[in-house]
Amino acid sequence: MALPKRRHSNQRTRKRRTHQGVTASALARCPHCKAYTRPHNACAKCGYYQGEKVDHTIKEEKAKREHK
Repeated sequence: MALPKRRHSNQRTRKRRTHQGVTASALARCPHCKAYTRPHNACAKCGYYQGEKVDHTIKEEKAKREHK
């Protein structure tokens, strides 16, 4: 396995890493409650996605209705 003979300088290392910056995640507004969410994901506040409630709370609500 090849090993470097000399240590890379800080400048050389930083030049290589200039393109590795972290980008901010994209945000979209939920049309139902107007909260910011990640695109193509269900809203964390109201649980709606493309006009339908898809949150885990639906299963809990259906289970409560069936037991009554």
